[in-house]
Amino acid sequence: MNYSRNELIQTEATMNQMRNSIYGLARFMEKSGISNLTTKLRQMGQNIARTYINYWKPTNSISVSNIKDVLTTTYQLILNSSVSIEINDVDNLISVQDYKCALCKYHYNDIEIAGCEIIIGMISELISIISKSSNNSEAIFLEPFEVKDSRAYGNKSCIHLYKFKIGKGD
Repeated sequence: MNYSRNELIQTEATMNQMRNSIYGLARFMEKSGISNLTTKLRQMGQNIARTYINYWKPTNSISVSNIKDVLTTTYQLILNSSVSIEINDVDNLISVQDYKCALCKYHYNDIEIAGCEIIIGMISELISIISKSSNNSEAIFLEPFEVKDSRAYGNKSCIHLYKFKIGKGD
């Protein structure tokens, strides 16, 4: 069956196929001696966001006042996740604890990278694209910082860290 992109973003099978593909790709890249897997997976996520934004976006403007709601909605609707979010204003960090990370459902003994590196690339790019287009002086821009914990490593949840800045983007 052929799905349109719009239909594809609404199917659960998409995440299952993506998860399986990511870990197969990671194994292949490691065997092939390709370095910077983290950077490459984050770039994949950024590329996904640049396409995804054409089909869905959670809001037209993002700032500190609504970032938790926007992130919660985005994780729920795109990734079918359940998250808790903390904002650290001192270090300009946002921590998202994902209890149902779609890309890290299983623990892999032979993998040294978390599939959710793609997620932090995608989410940060999606938020930044929306903020850039909003012309809001209070807009928030995200950068992927770190996957602190991952179910793929055997942790109980994934913890995604984002650096943020407020104001005009690049």
